[in-house]
Amino acid sequence: METVTAEAEGATAWLTEDEQHAWRIHLDVSRLLMYQLERDLQSFGLTNNDYEILVNLSEAEERRLRMSDLARSTLQSKSRLSHQITRMESAGLVRRENCESDRRGLYAVLTDQGWATMRQVAPRHVAAVRAHFIDLITPEDLATYRRALAPVADHLRAVREK
Repeated sequence: METVTAEAEGATAWLTEDEQHAWRIHLDVSRLLMYQLERDLQSFGLTNNDYEILVNLSEAEERRLRMSDLARSTLQSKSRLSHQITRMESAGLVRRENCESDRRGLYAVLTDQGWATMRQVAPRHVAAVRAHFIDLITPEDLATYRRALAPVADHLRAVREK
């Protein structure tokens, strides 16, 4: 069964064997690393999305962000984030507050319990990132990796903003 027509094949810049290998390794590492980090967070009752929200809020001024800004920074739809925040509110990690300057706006705010959870989880998460990623790459290769991916991240951020 032929899946690509000759016409489409001529117009497509197919990946070379090396490019295909690099792409597939990137996909494998991305999936496997996120899977492992999620497993490591499960003992705290958190998902990767929960942790990302906690990190964003913990780093924000007054440990709060507008829901629209939090959705943008975590690459979630407003609806999906709203459901996520509802679950996290039930766990006591965050709360919503009205935005005084915009009656329709809401803030997500890190609670004291959420802050305590971050202080407990963050060191273990960093240790997991080290064990499953950072410590497996030489400092030289890590610098090369960072330089290689920075233009990709910049491009994708610019595309997202359009």
